[in-house]
Amino acid sequence: MELLIALVVIAIIVIIVVARSIKIVPQAQAAVVERLGRYSRTLSPGLALLVPFVDRVRATIDLREQVISFPPQPVITADNLQVGIDTVVYFQVTDPRLAVYGIANYIHGMEQLTTTTLRNVVGGLNLEGALTGRDGINSQLRTVLDGTTGPWGLRVARVEIKAIEPPLSIQDSMEKQMRADRDKRAVILTAEGQRESSIKMAEGQKVAQILSAEGQKQAVILGAEAERQSQILRAEGERAAQFLTAQGQAKAIETVFEAIHRGKPDSGLLAYQYLQTLPQIAQGDANKVWIVPSEFSRALDGLATMTGGESKKSWMDVEASTGDGSAPADKIDTEGWFDSNLPPAAEQPEAKFELSESIDAGIPIPSLRPRGGPGPGAAPALPPPTGPPSAGPPPIDPGPPGSVPPATPGTPPAQGPYDAPASWPPPSQPGQQ
Repeated sequence: MELLIALVVIAIIVIIVVARSIKIVPQAQAAVVERLGRYSRTLSPGLALLVPFVDRVRATIDLREQVISFPPQPVITADNLQVGIDTVVYFQVTDPRLAVYGIANYIHGMEQLTTTTLRNVVGGLNLEGALTGRDGINSQLRTVLDGTTGPWGLRVARVEIKAIEPPLSIQDSMEKQMRADRDKRAVILTAEGQRESSIKMAEGQKVAQILSAEGQKQAVILGAEAERQSQILRAEGERAAQFLTAQGQAKAIETVFEAIHRGKPDSGLLAYQYLQTLPQIAQGDANKVWIVPSEFSRALDGLATMTGGESKKSWMDVEASTGDGSAPADKIDTEGWFDSNLPPAAEQPEAKFELSESIDAGIPIPSLRPRGGPGPGAAPALPPPTGPPSAGPPPIDPGPPGSVPPATPGTPPAQGPYDAPASWPPPSQPGQQ
């Protein structure tokens, strides 16, 4: 029994010795070993052997990058406003021995260092500079902390300001200021939008009025050209109507004259008819004076022949002849008298207008001109006649106004495309004196 107890005690002692002799260090960690109270060595990750009851592990240091968030620290700005600032520090232990023996608590030391450095940096800035200059504050904090924590075996990667909390009254004032600034920007943008809209609408109305004026101008010009052509066509129609009327009257006179000529009336019959017509001249209540015509003596001569007197040669016995002794023309050549020599409406220069191509953002006053014309403001020239030239002899001088122009037998006078209708006298009848 005593032997068994001794064996158990020996086993326990062996287990304790073995346990104190073996040390397993995890990955990304380091162990600081002391031998008899002095620094001996730093154990790297893995299995390590220690001298029992002589070596001991002082501390195990995490070699990974660590993140520490400090609570809000009260800081007074340059404009005497107290704000609370939260900071976040990213650091890593580079030397476990210095981290253990260089400072008692490197985390607490880093917190205090961050607070004092932050107050120094922010104390030289006003509230607006502190709110808008976070990058500069972060850079200054990192430089100071990295330089100070180097002897502690630490490396500061970066420092970030998590939040800056001004007083509630300052926050209310800032919100009002921000709201007023945004309202101001909204009013300015609304006014600029209305101004741009008014300008665009005015430009559009200007262009519309210019185009409307050009359209009205072109319509007036085309209307005037249409009126001119209608007047020309109407004048040609009246000329043809007058010519046909004159030709019909001439044919009627010729027919009556031939009928009388074929009837062979004697001078006595004609004188008798003439004397019967004389009383009709004096009819009417307004006739106060009766004038005896000069032909009355000829009528008396006709009556004398009825009683056996000497008869004179009658005008009915004279053959119809012209002034040069040639026979009268039976038909008048009217070919081309009723054809209009006006060019088609699509070929009129007044119909070939183009709008000005310079209507753009500048909105200049456009010009309306024919293609190839003399320029803006000039009246369009009357197009030359495009029809075939009139056939026949050259035109004859018509003489003074109101007189009957001489004519060559069998040919009508030459007509231009815009000439007024010329009178064409009927051919002379046989027996005219």
